[in-house]
Amino acid sequence: MVTVEEILHELRQAGEPQRVAALKRSGATSPAFGVGLPALRSLAKRIGRDHELALALWPTGVREARVLASLIDEPERVTEAQMDRWAESFDSWEICDQCCQNMFAHTAFALDKAVGWTQRPEEFVKRAAFVLVAVRAVHDRRADDQTFADLVPTLIAAANDDRLYVRKGASWALRQIGKRSDRLRTSVLAKVSPFIDSDDRAIRWVARDVSRELQSRSSELRARGAHRRGASA
Repeated sequence: MVTVEEILHELRQAGEPQRVAALKRSGATSPAFGVGLPALRSLAKRIGRDHELALALWPTGVREARVLASLIDEPERVTEAQMDRWAESFDSWEICDQCCQNMFAHTAFALDKAVGWTQRPEEFVKRAAFVLVAVRAVHDRRADDQTFADLVPTLIAAANDDRLYVRKGASWALRQIGKRSDRLRTSVLAKVSPFIDSDDRAIRWVARDVSRELQSRSSELRARGAHRRGASA
């Protein structure tokens, strides 16, 4: 069985100093070796799923160890308490997004956690709420559209946050909900429309970003439909 120390040694050997510098420029504060995501995914595949090892890797605080922990953890064994602990220690958008996409979004209580986290003050915990919704909106095809329609008012209410990574997360979640179906796209556009000229800079930015992409999506779909009708005429 591979140990934390062996993994850290391998990561250190595979690191690239120039990548560490780029991470720091992006605002990351965790210790890092500079290993790229493809190499981390390859290592995770070699290790396989291991909940206990994931729990041991996370407290190291090392960027690569934390991404790896999110890749090898077993979602069915993850608890809500673990999600809270890990989210509260997020210190960059990358760790937040990787953890949510690789593991949190695959837990049974992802959307419940997302709703609760929209009220949290911490920047990356709140961003995690939106990332979870965005990921589930894309990948959870078994969920009823109404599940996501019901989330829209909560997401909009939480979008009046001028912190860059929060408002970008809010836009991402709303856009992905709108892309699930024509009905959801119409619904999201209708709900963000009143905020397009809001005095609140953050919610105005989110509303305009969402509206711009979903309107573009509508135009693209109409054009495709017209092309298909023309081809079959």
